[in-house]
Amino acid sequence: MIQTWRLDDTRQTLVLGARGGRLAEVVYWGPALPEDEDLHTLVRAGDIDVTGGMLDANPELSISPEATRTFPGQPGMVIRHENGTPLLPSFRFTQAVEARGHLVLHYADVENALRYQAHFTLDPQTHIITSHAVLEADTAMHLHWLAAPVMPGPQLSDEMIDFSGRWCGEFQMNRTAWSPGIRYRENRTGRTGHEHFPGLLVPNRGATNTQGHVYGFHYGWSGGHRMIAEELPDGRRQIQFGHASRMEPVARTRFQTAYLYSVFSSDGINGCAVSFQRHLRDRIIGWPDAARPRPVHYNSWEAVYFDHNLDTLKEIARRAADLGAERFVLDDGWFGRRDSDTTSLADWVVDPRKYPQGLTPLIEHVHGLGMAFGIWFEPEMVNPDSEVYRAHPDWALGGEDQILGRQQKVLDMANGDVRAYLFERIADILQAHAIDYIKWDHNRVMPRPDAAQTMGSYTLIDQLRAAFPAVEIESCASGGGRIDFGILQRTHRVWLSDSNDALERLRMQHNAAIFLPMAVTGSHVGPRICHTSGRVFDIRFRAWVAAQRHMGFEMDPRELTEEEARVLGEVTTWWKANRDWMLRADILRLDSPDPAVIAEQQLAEDDSRFVLFVGKADTSAQIAPRPLRLTRLDPQATYRVELINRASLNHLSRGQPLLKEDAMTVSGSYLMHNGITLPWSYPDTMWVIEGRKL
Repeated sequence: MIQTWRLDDTRQTLVLGARGGRLAEVVYWGPALPEDEDLHTLVRAGDIDVTGGMLDANPELSISPEATRTFPGQPGMVIRHENGTPLLPSFRFTQAVEARGHLVLHYADVENALRYQAHFTLDPQTHIITSHAVLEADTAMHLHWLAAPVMPGPQLSDEMIDFSGRWCGEFQMNRTAWSPGIRYRENRTGRTGHEHFPGLLVPNRGATNTQGHVYGFHYGWSGGHRMIAEELPDGRRQIQFGHASRMEPVARTRFQTAYLYSVFSSDGINGCAVSFQRHLRDRIIGWPDAARPRPVHYNSWEAVYFDHNLDTLKEIARRAADLGAERFVLDDGWFGRRDSDTTSLADWVVDPRKYPQGLTPLIEHVHGLGMAFGIWFEPEMVNPDSEVYRAHPDWALGGEDQILGRQQKVLDMANGDVRAYLFERIADILQAHAIDYIKWDHNRVMPRPDAAQTMGSYTLIDQLRAAFPAVEIESCASGGGRIDFGILQRTHRVWLSDSNDALERLRMQHNAAIFLPMAVTGSHVGPRICHTSGRVFDIRFRAWVAAQRHMGFEMDPRELTEEEARVLGEVTTWWKANRDWMLRADILRLDSPDPAVIAEQQLAEDDSRFVLFVGKADTSAQIAPRPLRLTRLDPQATYRVELINRASLNHLSRGQPLLKEDAMTVSGSYLMHNGITLPWSYPDTMWVIEGRKL
C-alpha cells in the first residue's frame, strides 16, 4: 500500500509518501510539479538500489527516522520510560487531516502506547513551510531528543551554510562541505545565542545570492537548539532541527517541538531571504499599531551608562529630538541603587537618589519634545547584591558556587511566584508612567539548559503583552543573543548587536537580512570612537549604515560638531521620507564582483523603486570599481537611477562617471546584466543610489 500527500504553491511542491502504513518521508521537494503528476510513481521512482554490504531493503529516511527500522543515521526521537527503560517506537498510520495548504499526519505505536503527529502548513504568499512534531504517551516518559519533521538534503549540494558569532560579532556565515557523517551543532546556553543562530542554508551547486536553487531553514525557539545535517553511507542526506537534547528534565506525557520554518528558492539565497523577511513581518510579528511609522530611536546607554542625571538627560533628549529622534529609551541604571552592574537587578523600583521626583519629570520633558518614551528591563536576571535575592535566594537557578555572568544569576522563570513578582513590578512601572516601549535584555547564559525556563519567559511576556497591548518590546540579549522567530512572536524589534561599529554592522546586517526584515532590525549611529572596537568612522558612514535598517542614535549627541549634526540630520530626514516603503521592501543581497564591496538592493513591494546601499568594507584589489549588477528588476522597464550622496566624493575620484554628475535613465535589462559603474571610494564609506521605475 502506497500513501501520498502534497502541498503546493506557485513556487514549490512538497510530496510525502509512505508504504505499509509506516511513517511518511519527503519524496520530492523543489520546483512546482504539474497537478496531474502521478505521486505513487514518485514514491517508487525515488527508490535507491541495494548492493553488497547493505541491508536487503533501505530503511526510510522518514519524517522521524526510527531505530527499529535499522536506520543507519540519527533517529528522529530518543525517549525512555519514566522508569528508565529505553523506548524504541515503531509507528503506524492512523489518519491524515488535510485542508488547503495544511496537512496533519497521525501515527500510533500501540505496543508502547505512543502517538506521533507531524504538522505541515504551506503559506502561498510567503512560500514558507511551517512544520512541527507532537509526541504523546499514556504514561510519563523522559525525552532526550525530538526532531521537527525531518527534511531531506539535496543531492546537488556541495556545501551548507550555517551561522555562528560572538558578542559584537553576530551572524557570521560558515560554509561546510557535505561529506559522509554529520554536521552537528548544538547550543546548550539556554538562549538562542550569539554563537549558534538556528538557521541553515543548503545551496545547490552554482547557486549565489541572486540565482540557483537554495533550501532555507530556521528553528523558531529561544532556548537553545540542535541541528543535524547528515549524509548517510548510502548518500542520502537529512536535515534535523529540534530543542537542544535533554532539555526536558521532567517526565511528561506530551512533548512538542517548536516551529521549523523551511523554504525552497529558485532564485538564490534572496528567494529564501524574501520569504523569511515577509513571513516574519506579516505573519509572526503582532504589531500594536501596524499603521504607525517606525520611529527614529534614541537609546541612552552609550551616552551616560549608569551615570543618570536628570538635567543631563533632558539636554541629551533635546539634542536627540533636534536630530530627528522620535523615541527616547532610558537604558540601564534607573532603578534600585544601580550604579554599576554589580547590584540591584530584580529590584525594579525607581532610584530616589537619581530621580527624587520619580521618572515623570523626564518623561514629561521627552513628551514635550514630541518623542515617545521607552525603558530598559532585564526581568529574568538577579544580582546577589539585591533586595530580592536577599529575600528569595531560592528563586535563582544554579548552585551557590556557580560562575556569575555580568555579576548576576538567572531567576527561575518556571516558578510561578517569580513570574507573579516580575509581572507586578513591571506592571507597576508601566501603569504609573506613560511608557510605550520596553528594551528587554538578557545578559547571561543559563547555568543549565531547561526548556521550562524558556516557556516561563514566554509566559511572562505574553501576560504583559495582554495587559499592555500598546507597548512595544525589543529583544536584546547582550545584543543579538536572543533573535529567533519564537521570541519575535512576542516582541517587535531586535537589537542585532551591542556593537555600534559601522563596519561590523555593515557585515552583520547583510547576513542577518537573510532572516530579518528592516522593520525589526535596530541599527544605531554610535559614538565617533566606537566603544566596543575603538575604531573611528566618519559620520556619513555611521549614518548610512544605520539608515539601512530601523534607524536610531546611541551616542552623546553633545559630542557632535555642527557639520556632523548637519549630516546626521540630513540622513535622518532622508530615512523618514523613505521609511514607509522601505518598511515593506525586500532586502536583496547583490553578488558583488569585488569582495571588498558589500551591497544590497532594497526593492519596493510594488517594484516601483529601489535603493542601493553599496558599502566599501576594505581596499579593493583592482584600481577601478567593477560594475555592480542589480536583481529582480523588470528587464523591459526603464529606470531613473541617481547617486544621492555625491557630497561623499573625494579628491582621489578624478574621473567622470555619469553618476558623479547626473542621474541616468537605463533599462532594467542593462542594470541586471551589465550593472552600475560607481565612482572610486575610500574603504569604510557607503554609496547610496536611488532608482525609480518610469
